[in-house]
Amino acid sequence: MQQNFSLLEQTIGYCFNDKTLLEKALTHSSYANELKAKGENVMYNERLEFLGDSVLSLIASVYLFKGNSTLFEGDLTKIRAGIVCENALYEYACKINLGDFLLLGHGEEATGGRKRKSVVSDAFEALLAAIYLDGGFASARKFVLPYLKQAAETLIKTGSAEDYKTLLQKFVQQNKGDILEYIMVGESGPSHAKMFDYHVLLNNNIIGKGSGKSKRDAEQAAAKQALILFGKISEK
Repeated sequence: MQQNFSLLEQTIGYCFNDKTLLEKALTHSSYANELKAKGENVMYNERLEFLGDSVLSLIASVYLFKGNSTLFEGDLTKIRAGIVCENALYEYACKINLGDFLLLGHGEEATGGRKRKSVVSDAFEALLAAIYLDGGFASARKFVLPYLKQAAETLIKTGSAEDYKTLLQKFVQQNKGDILEYIMVGESGPSHAKMFDYHVLLNNNIIGKGSGKSKRDAEQAAAKQALILFGKISEK
């Protein structure tokens, strides 16, 4: 397995000083749980994934802020959501064949874990965090920025940066039969400066609340809160 790790290091252009960090980033909980049942204590990558999510968001935010001075906050937020979402991370991971290097339990392996978006995208965030801990922010940025830049440039060029409602709709559609709806629960203010309040419901349960100067903005704000709740985007 160490030989495979070396191949990954060659692919990403970064050699770890602490190889255990790389191994931990590639270790899925299913693998760790199988070894735990045999009396072995192995750390897996969920804590690294947590850190990697924040490192990724910061790198993406700084890049977009400095490189796109003509874009407003709303546009920057949409683009960032598009380049750090699960689908985007999965695409980045596929470019380095990250799934081939993962340590998976037999059950996860048998059910296609190496190609499962959630597993592979989480491992990409964990890998980023491992690079950050091993080599610092500059190393992490050098690794991930080319992927973010290419994805952002494509979104800006095509104008296809997905908004929060679209992202939420795609997420909900993964479970057939779920019903998503937006309900206006109030409005206030004079006619020239109204504020609208919306709730977004999933199967009649409130999953997000939002307010805005237009109905569309209020729906977007509610969808954003729902995406944060489900862990699909960060609060930043």
